[in-house]
Amino acid sequence: MAREETAYIEKLVAINRVAKVVKGGKRFSFSALVIVGDGKGRVGYANGKAREVADAVKKAADRAKRSMVRIHMREGRTLHHDYFGRFGAGKVVVRSAAAGTGIIAGGAMRSVFEALGISDVVSKCIGSANPHNMVRATFAALGSIVSPKHIAAKRGKTVAEIVQRRSAAR
Repeated sequence: MAREETAYIEKLVAINRVAKVVKGGKRFSFSALVIVGDGKGRVGYANGKAREVADAVKKAADRAKRSMVRIHMREGRTLHHDYFGRFGAGKVVVRSAAAGTGIIAGGAMRSVFEALGISDVVSKCIGSANPHNMVRATFAALGSIVSPKHIAAKRGKTVAEIVQRRSAAR
């Protein structure tokens, strides 16, 4: 059974060179942090390690494709509401934005949003600027997203009632 291969957006976030000291000198290997998304609401990340950069990137991309998660978006361009994520010392604040705002985010977070397909978002990283922690904190924030459809079903209301309350509060 062959799965159809869609066009994925791959973003290389960080490459790290690691040296292991052995009897004959130093052995170098590389680790790569890669984000993969379909631009339509699915995104994943992974770390790959190998003796060559290209192999590390390929390994990371393959693992990221297997670990993709679906993120609910509003109007296919932004988030439903503001989120906070944390991983280690890295903290991120992710906010929805009006149409035409664009992606206002730092390096690692920008890659996540571009691969995800979000076009309007404002975000800020607080604390650590380590790309590994920023990506994981961003995924922690995105993982807490709950769609209005799910909330409406949980409360026994319609989606229009939930969305109406949000627009009235602004």
